[in-house]
Amino acid sequence: MGIALLLLFLAGFSACRKPLPNPITPRPDPVGYTQYGIPFQAVPNAEQVVMYEVNLRALGPNPNLQGVIQKLTHIKSLGTNVLWLMPIYPVGQLRGINSPYCVRDYKSVGAEYGTMADLRTLTDSAHALGMAVILDWVANHTAWDHPWMANDGWYTTNASGDVIHPPGTNWQDVADLNFNNADMRRAMQDAMKYWLLEANVDGFRCDYADGVPFEFWQETWLDIRSIPNRNVLLLAEGSRADHFLAGFDLAFSWQWYNALKQVYAGQSVQRLVDADNQEYQNAPAGTAWLRFTTNHDESAWDATPVGLFGGIQGALAASAATFALGGAPLMYSSQEMGTTGRVPFFSISQLNWSANPVMLTTYRTILGFYATHPLVRTGTRSIHPHPDLLSVHRSGSANEIWWLVNLRNQGKTMVVPTDLRGTNWNEQVTNSTIQLSDSISLAPYQIMLLHRNL
Repeated sequence: MGIALLLLFLAGFSACRKPLPNPITPRPDPVGYTQYGIPFQAVPNAEQVVMYEVNLRALGPNPNLQGVIQKLTHIKSLGTNVLWLMPIYPVGQLRGINSPYCVRDYKSVGAEYGTMADLRTLTDSAHALGMAVILDWVANHTAWDHPWMANDGWYTTNASGDVIHPPGTNWQDVADLNFNNADMRRAMQDAMKYWLLEANVDGFRCDYADGVPFEFWQETWLDIRSIPNRNVLLLAEGSRADHFLAGFDLAFSWQWYNALKQVYAGQSVQRLVDADNQEYQNAPAGTAWLRFTTNHDESAWDATPVGLFGGIQGALAASAATFALGGAPLMYSSQEMGTTGRVPFFSISQLNWSANPVMLTTYRTILGFYATHPLVRTGTRSIHPHPDLLSVHRSGSANEIWWLVNLRNQGKTMVVPTDLRGTNWNEQVTNSTIQLSDSISLAPYQIMLLHRNL
């Protein structure tokens, strides 16, 4: 749910790695479910993901699944190939505070969001546009009025036998699930399969993944991936070192995000390079870190990118830096319009989706460059050290790109590497051609996206 509680588990995640009693034998064909539609075969690999998170309650006059459907073309225009829907389930009423992460029923669409038919239409429409759809999954806890509360042993209890909220948190609106209970785990896995089959979704973003035992995730993903003819994408909201080993494809890049904020506070840009190297030392081949300048927690409880990174131009520069080094880019609904106030998700937000059209155009340019040039992800990478500019050069057999971002609110100059002097480049942001000399200067928060054929 939030970074503070994610960090709480960093030091002690090994405590979660206790063998689960009564291991479950995978059952690839859930009884009673039917496959709706045709499984989407274009689910991207982790390294190719461009993700867009949708806060349904921030969609203005239509804060529901129909509102998402109406915005699919807009979302696709940002280069998106994975759509992440925040929780769409009925919200708990008993002790509730209207949090979408307080789930009252794992196998139902909440009335405020629409119907199963709406979700099916959404997945059909997204697939037709080349986008996978993943649901937000809340495994650690449920609402106090969830039907599972009637099942003995399915929740964690204190010495008096009373069900408790998640330990180490102040989440009084939810009840902590007991992962030592095999029946509960089976029911959880069954509910996940329900959405994969009945709604034809393509995976899950798993909320507060650090609070769930490694063995459950490993057991569940082995089970899920055994379903025939399906590709799934799995994202962990967590920083625990074992999520990739458990079978997740992606994990939140909190270390890099914190480094980005430190750079904007005055530290050297080298902090970003160091954070990138440190994260990828622990990332197996085929996995990726999800890189972002905001998400629903940050925009609700901290500030939006415009507030955190020095205004519209600073926020764009922060995003450009986020996409330059690698990882999987994340966009959060509202950041492309330059929202300045906090964006809640416990209540409806009336955001101005037509605000700052130049910012939207720039995001499309940056992400279009990212999508158009596979070298961003696959080329031979060279970092040109500079305390204020992020300079990432990538080369392949037929072309090369140079991604330059000024992360300061003042002009900066850097020496051009000798082998690049006198070369001609196409610059994407200004749609112009430039010839490099001995040095190159960037205005405050300027972004330069250079490409040339060899």
